[in-house]
Amino acid sequence: MNPPDHPPRLVAFLIVPPFVLLDLAGPLDAFHAVIRNYTETGQDAPYRTVVVSEHGGPVETGSGITLHTEPMRALDTMPVDTLVAVGGAVAHRPAVPGPVGDWLRDYAPNVRRVCSVCVGAFILGSAGLLDGRRATTHWLDTAMLQQCFPQALVESDPIYVRQDPVWTSAGITAGIDLGLALIEDDWGVDVALQAARRLVVFLKRAGGQSQFSPPLQEQFAAGAPFGDLHTWMSERLDGDLSVMRLAEQANMSPRTFARSYLARTGSTPAKAVERMRLEAARFALLDTDAPLKRIAARVGFGDEQNLRRAFQRQYGVTPVAYRERFGVGETV
Repeated sequence: MNPPDHPPRLVAFLIVPPFVLLDLAGPLDAFHAVIRNYTETGQDAPYRTVVVSEHGGPVETGSGITLHTEPMRALDTMPVDTLVAVGGAVAHRPAVPGPVGDWLRDYAPNVRRVCSVCVGAFILGSAGLLDGRRATTHWLDTAMLQQCFPQALVESDPIYVRQDPVWTSAGITAGIDLGLALIEDDWGVDVALQAARRLVVFLKRAGGQSQFSPPLQEQFAAGAPFGDLHTWMSERLDGDLSVMRLAEQANMSPRTFARSYLARTGSTPAKAVERMRLEAARFALLDTDAPLKRIAARVGFGDEQNLRRAFQRQYGVTPVAYRERFGVGETV
């Protein structure tokens, strides 16, 4: 490892309860893995860290563990390089105190990077830092984030999103991915890789959040637009689901159907069919040991090559890799 520049870069974690302990501990330990790797070889540490909250003092995590924090205004006199926001939403609503957002709005220009883990994106949003920027959060909360901050460009799939000087990450363990990405940005891939090895994690995991979300969420719910049609489609995934056939089932002309479907669901019929087939394939990979060829035929992809291409495009991993990590069957 090459020695870093000096003094060490200060990484501050701003927490707003309620928050998940791992949202803080994951990226915090990623930076401390680097610190240990350097100090154990007699080199100066490239980072130091501090955890702050609105008023300082003890703050309880969602799992009941109490952490000691410094008051956030103590950072006004510290040379903070990177600030990471953790917490800030509960029960489908933001939970960020006004003074926190106001302070961060004024303070953010003083630091090189401002980041968030999971629902910490709501802290950044309350300070206006997401306006006009791409951002992400836990897949369960992306819709709420977009609703609360309509000027943000919220994406539901990425593990983390970088739009300098703001970085946002998905939930829970994605904070580790964010921490490692920040380390790589600072010191290069070798330093980040050694930290990842110490943490026993992948430096860059395959795929995005789509691989963890439930089946299409509310998009194809029975009460949603074209709910009856979606039920009919789901029972015939291996059949003819062309626009012509779907329009016939919906008692519309193909042109009217395609236009109405896009307007009411936000998706083209072809994309909807592919997503339904992918969801069915995903569950087959998780719950059975059927070979890819049989799964591809059963869900309407025809052959395993078509399934493989669509799966890779949607989830960022191959069907085999997905089954190896999350399924019960053997590799096929």
